[in-house]
Amino acid sequence: MAAKFILCPLLLSVVLWLTSTPFGAATTTTSYNVVLGFGAKPNGVTDSTKAFLGAWAAACASVEATVIYVPKGRYSLRPLAFIGPCKSPRITLRIDGTLVAPPDYRVLGAAENWINFQRVSGVAIVGGSLDARGTALWACKSTAGNSCPSGATTLSFTYSNDIKIIGLMSLNSQMFHIVINHCQNVEMRGVKVIASGNSPNTDGIHVQLSRNVALFNSSVKTGDDCVSIGPGTQNLWIEGMACGPGHGISIGSLAKDLEEEGVQNVTVKRAIFTGTQNGIRIKSWAKPSKGFVKGVQFLDIVMQNVQNPIIIDQNYCPHNINCPGQVSGIKISDVVYRNIKGTSATPVAMKFDCSTTNPCTGIKLEDVSLSYQNKAAQSSCANANGMSFGRVLPDSCLLM
Repeated sequence: MAAKFILCPLLLSVVLWLTSTPFGAATTTTSYNVVLGFGAKPNGVTDSTKAFLGAWAAACASVEATVIYVPKGRYSLRPLAFIGPCKSPRITLRIDGTLVAPPDYRVLGAAENWINFQRVSGVAIVGGSLDARGTALWACKSTAGNSCPSGATTLSFTYSNDIKIIGLMSLNSQMFHIVINHCQNVEMRGVKVIASGNSPNTDGIHVQLSRNVALFNSSVKTGDDCVSIGPGTQNLWIEGMACGPGHGISIGSLAKDLEEEGVQNVTVKRAIFTGTQNGIRIKSWAKPSKGFVKGVQFLDIVMQNVQNPIIIDQNYCPHNINCPGQVSGIKISDVVYRNIKGTSATPVAMKFDCSTTNPCTGIKLEDVSLSYQNKAAQSSCANANGMSFGRVLPDSCLLM
């Protein structure tokens, strides 16, 4: 029998807020406590996977709006999938504790995902921490000759709609921290991602094949991309993001496949990059593709000692495998850089290395001021067409 609990004022206010658009109004909320109702143990050792799946099954089967409550403590969880569609119009996972991976990295390492939501609608995650204990797998990968598993994404949403992630922290993911794949209407606020600056393939937030995704007031410290934007992303808004360490915000890598959906209507606004490898980057393999990038805006950006503050790289070919002698088929157009300021850690602060067969078009530079060691920085252009407005430093090298 599922135990119910009385919502504290703070939690009640959060739940009431979550009843607003896009989730719709609800007259009744049913609540489930993973400890009192389903036997989860907050000691960080006992496997609580069955308890969490039991709470999900009850919430999913309810015809009312539901809250799954995770009290303070540490909960050990193996890979688990929360599967929909559900009868409940809205499910809020309220976490006051920390979900932790098993100490043996191979338990997660053999799985594609640790916590996976599939085909759900109206799901919100509020608060809490996810600790994937990825350091042991990173150490394995850093030692030559070791046979290591690829590792798991910490949190993924697939084929899902009307999703909110509020105030969640993701620690030390084995691979990507948060993945949004084939989703619509996703909102993330106050998300924190933390991993070592040398952790491999630990992208903070990855979005692909999804529409209407918004990310606000979040921070990512990791060893790979702060936010990576894959094929098929449309209507993505990123505002108030802090990145560093890591590889910056990247559209791409694109052109992995010939038949590839394009990226369009992406806005990055009020972002700060600190000590990152890249700032704002568009990256494609030097391979044929039917993909494209268009309608992108980078607005009000601050760079602090960033190696490549502004970069388009259409000749990406790591290790010279499967791409030497080829050119990118990705068509890049209508990209705006406005009010970009700060410092570059290398002499070239702006680099547009575009495809010889598909030159970049419609690039606009407006009020850009980037310096290198208190001196003028440089710009580098190849096959890049566009215009500059206002004060632009380093000087624009775009072809008119």
